[in-house]
Amino acid sequence: MFENLSTRLSGVVKTLSGNSRLTETNIKDALREIRIALLEADVALSVVKQFIEDVRIEALGEKVVGSLTPGQALIDVVNQKLTQLMGEFNDKLALNAVPPAVILMAGLQGAGKTTTVGKLAKRLKEIEKKKVLVVSADVYRPAAIEQLKTLSKSIAIECFESNAEQQPQQIALNALDYAKRHYYDVLIVDTAARLTVDENMMNEIRELHQLLNPIETLFVVDAMLGQDAVNTAKAFNDAVALTGTILTKMDGDSRGGAALSIRQITGKPIKFIGVSEKINGLEPFYPDRMASRILGMGDILSLIDEVKGNVDEAEAKKLMDKVKKGKGFDLNDFKMQFEQMNNMGGMSKILEKLPGQIAEKAPQVINDSMVKRNIAIIDSMTAAERSKPDLLKASRKRRIALGSGTSVQQINQLLKQYEQISGMMKKLGGGGMMKMMKGLKGFLPGM
Repeated sequence: MFENLSTRLSGVVKTLSGNSRLTETNIKDALREIRIALLEADVALSVVKQFIEDVRIEALGEKVVGSLTPGQALIDVVNQKLTQLMGEFNDKLALNAVPPAVILMAGLQGAGKTTTVGKLAKRLKEIEKKKVLVVSADVYRPAAIEQLKTLSKSIAIECFESNAEQQPQQIALNALDYAKRHYYDVLIVDTAARLTVDENMMNEIRELHQLLNPIETLFVVDAMLGQDAVNTAKAFNDAVALTGTILTKMDGDSRGGAALSIRQITGKPIKFIGVSEKINGLEPFYPDRMASRILGMGDILSLIDEVKGNVDEAEAKKLMDKVKKGKGFDLNDFKMQFEQMNNMGGMSKILEKLPGQIAEKAPQVINDSMVKRNIAIIDSMTAAERSKPDLLKASRKRRIALGSGTSVQQINQLLKQYEQISGMMKKLGGGGMMKMMKGLKGFLPGM
């Protein structure tokens, strides 16, 4: 995400290198580059104008402190203003209401609203430890109700029974009554979507909003729509007073215009972003972390959060104890680290959150295809070979190569990586990926 914008902004530092002070003259070209970058990212013109002016006023005459170059000083200002533009802090769901807290989900067709209902329900259940009920009030789209039922079953969330013969208003009231009587903490209501904003849809959502009095009314919108996403969110906000938005398909959005404009235009925060099609691909939106990611400084804190969510704590503790007792880090443990990468969306998703200077070098060391290949190699080994890699001599390597569809050279590459990681594990005292991610925090300024 934000690939084009990040590339543009990374050139700003070079533009100002060699100057000891930011002045009207040397900042002019840099601001022009930033303006072009934002417009190409489909950020609203009014937002761009105000942003550029805020940066200019803040940066003009800024003294360079210590070893900072003018380019870095400007980037610091841009980072601050980007964070402010997107909302400064993570706006959490207001769930402290008398149970059940009702969350009303609205959006257009194709935005991934029903899938987002499932992702949000899973997150509330597993992370917030809430008892969650979901219900579909979409009686128009074929199989919409069945889609939510199937999704709910896959994540062990109860879905309230409804059918296309009922009125949406009655479905919602019945679900609310059921949630009250069975002591649910949260009720998530999936509403009907349309291809475009139309009056009938708006009237229905208004009625549901009045009946349910939701604590949260969230608008789910496709980030790749850019400026159209912002305009649609504004229309919905005018109709039902949104409490926030969820931007989906952020992983496919190279521009980022919606993320940078929507808070400024609607006055409503972005509460979550969809970062993958997987059921765990929903993240809280942190403006400061996103600003860092845009500017190529990475998002290690979100990566650590993701590691926490995907790593089995019991298994991690066993590994730490094993390493501490001097029993070593074997190929079974190495395979587990690769599987954790896959659970997090693969190496490409991890790289998105790493600082630019690390991310650029990482593909040379390891990538998604290498991860899959390494798992296949380890799976072709015997239990004894995984536990004692020293057993892997030439004849055994040839057998493993045949069994995994790889070469002896690729097996040697795996073993070299294993030795490097094994050495790192000894130094870190176990903990695997979690400690590695925490170790990376030192690469980011101020962390």
